[in-house]
Amino acid sequence: MKSVYQTRSAMLATGASLVALLGAGQASAQDKPKTLGLEEIVVTAQKRAQSVQDVPIAITAFDGNFTKRVHLDDVKDLVKFAPGFAGNSKDSFIDYINIRGISTNDFGVGGDPSAGFFKNGLYQGRNGVVVSSMFDMERAEVLRGPQGFLFGRNAIGGAISLYTAKPKFGSFGGHVDAGVGERGILEGEVAVNLPMGDDFALRLAGYHSHENGFVTNHYNPNGDKLVAHNKNALRVSAGWRGDKWDATMVGEFEDRNQSGSIYRAINDESMAFLQTLRPIIGRAKPHGADMRNIDSDLGLGNYDRGKIYSGSLEVNYDLDFATLTSNTGYKGHTYAYAEDFDGMPIRYNDYGQNQSGSYFETELRLVSQKGDSPLSWYAGVSYYKETINATFDNASNPEVLCAAYYEMSCSDLYAYWGYGDFTANPNGHHERNRVAGKYKGWGAYVDFTYAVTDKFELDAGVRYTKDTKHFGIDVLPVHDELGPFFMFGYTTDGFVYGDKSWDDFTPRFIARYRPNDSWMIYASATKGYKSGGFGSFAVLLPNGMDDNLVANPGATPDAFNPEKVWSYEIGAKGDMFDKKLRLDFAGYHYRYTDLQINYWDAGTKVANVGTVNAWGLEASAQAILGPNFDLFVSGSYNHNKIHGADQIVPGSDGHRLGGTPEWIASGVLTFHTPVKDKGEANASVEFRTQTSTFGGLDNAVEAINPGWTDVTFRMGFDADAGWSVTGYVENVFNALYFDGTGEASFPFPAHYFGASRPRTFGVKFSYKFGDE
Repeated sequence: MKSVYQTRSAMLATGASLVALLGAGQASAQDKPKTLGLEEIVVTAQKRAQSVQDVPIAITAFDGNFTKRVHLDDVKDLVKFAPGFAGNSKDSFIDYINIRGISTNDFGVGGDPSAGFFKNGLYQGRNGVVVSSMFDMERAEVLRGPQGFLFGRNAIGGAISLYTAKPKFGSFGGHVDAGVGERGILEGEVAVNLPMGDDFALRLAGYHSHENGFVTNHYNPNGDKLVAHNKNALRVSAGWRGDKWDATMVGEFEDRNQSGSIYRAINDESMAFLQTLRPIIGRAKPHGADMRNIDSDLGLGNYDRGKIYSGSLEVNYDLDFATLTSNTGYKGHTYAYAEDFDGMPIRYNDYGQNQSGSYFETELRLVSQKGDSPLSWYAGVSYYKETINATFDNASNPEVLCAAYYEMSCSDLYAYWGYGDFTANPNGHHERNRVAGKYKGWGAYVDFTYAVTDKFELDAGVRYTKDTKHFGIDVLPVHDELGPFFMFGYTTDGFVYGDKSWDDFTPRFIARYRPNDSWMIYASATKGYKSGGFGSFAVLLPNGMDDNLVANPGATPDAFNPEKVWSYEIGAKGDMFDKKLRLDFAGYHYRYTDLQINYWDAGTKVANVGTVNAWGLEASAQAILGPNFDLFVSGSYNHNKIHGADQIVPGSDGHRLGGTPEWIASGVLTFHTPVKDKGEANASVEFRTQTSTFGGLDNAVEAINPGWTDVTFRMGFDADAGWSVTGYVENVFNALYFDGTGEASFPFPAHYFGASRPRTFGVKFSYKFGDE
């Protein structure tokens, strides 16, 4: 039967968080330890295996059992339980992920994300390719604050790092999971570990997830409901080892087919241009009364489809004095996306994106072996090369554009201009542009840690990063009498190109003090950097354009500069009451300069603006409350202000960044009780709550996204025989909330996007076999 110690360990061991809250380990009675306590977990955030309690970084880690138990479906769902994180959305974009106030504001492909996503130590990319399903996981590490020193590739806001389950040598085992629920929910996961001798093993894993939609579109009430998905993924991992080396090769493929973002225009009477469009909309309000539903024409459709394939090879070699690691990966993808950005039942601004690309990266590093010396170190070099090609489509009805901009029909407008009769294109007004990017970069880093005494350590490191981008834009002809009216105001005669490089040194300094064996106190100062780039929707015209609105020679893509930040952090981590209570605190202040802001000015542009000053507090606690109850809670507070953005948003000086809650809290309370000679019965309550957010730098009242709370209840039984069953009710109180809002900026109305998933009932089954 299970030992009480193992039950608690499996339920609460996470790095700065919990591991499998409802764990299912087995042990005989004689295996019971004499004391009860929270188990340590090992992470590799600092290039070497360390207990999370020894890592002087704000980090939250979750093991694979936990992510499965609480139904974290893909990488963005980790936001739910990580303090300081906000902004999950139901698509393949990460531009709304918010870490301590910082988001990726550019949704094009000429810049880089502010949040770095990594899998098995390798960078995962950008919108359309970065989001992946989590299955057969070992753990996930969520790091807050600038992490470019540790991870490279610009991770200026923070980093999410996933580790998939590795093959186990000499061990056969695996698991099979299945789930069913409302709205056609059907989930499945299978993994099997195959020992192929003492020094070679294979691990195969597959995943499927399907769910019908829950949003009705009143524009087409008989159509399929929106916010649906169908995802399939496969992973093959192979492991080898020798006397002084080991290697892991991973190949993975995922096919994602889901809805694009769903927008719902906000009906605010102060938006004059909405009043102009009332006669075209044809009804008083441009959507139905149910806030979860929409009323959108979806002129280009609504979909989010990606095929992503990757391969990697990691080799570790013991050199006695240090471990040499080589980690190399390749990733390719195709992606297609469509949404109705205006959120209204008229063809005002439908957006589409078709994209393909490849990414190669490699890293070599040396990590010193532990010994008697007070000095430890690691150093490395890395290189990447990326190609990206995308076509963007912005579609509308010419009559809607004429009414919005000039408050008259296109025929009356042409008559006013003396152009003669206006003939509309039956396919509508389309403005398209193509972009092609070739990016490369390299970095080198070194870090030294010196133990001044047994209790006090100093750490200093520096990374050099260089990024080079070759970028081209081709603004295609418009086959409509309005011409390039809406997005650009011009076309180009083929691609116009730009080349630019950026580089920086980013140091990091840490002091760590251990007053006793149970507590660690640290302070750090870190510089962060994110590469500059090119706007995907703007061209500079130093020589103007000809009479046909074609750019004259000399046109170039519109470049923007890097972002930089200095971040200062203090923190403490410790255990109390014989490891029955674990606490983690962090306080931070940062000054962010040259923020890359996406804004509308006769087209979508990106500019560097001003500074952001912010400070915040974060905390988490894990506790064994008694023989039957365990608790995990986390919370955070963020205060930020932007200055110097008046050129983009007049009057925004001193305003709060959009999408940033002041307060966030989440947690899990678990009950468990043994069933004699059978297993364990368990139940848990999960929650996530956050305060309101603004839709942009204007801090407009009509675009405030109210705060919300989401609660989930689960009840299950884990049998000693290896099987388990869990029933759940997610969003118990059917809370209606939105992923976020966007402010009005002519010609676009303010809107909500991403309505919350309604109350959902389901059940999950699992069976573990062999040595899993």
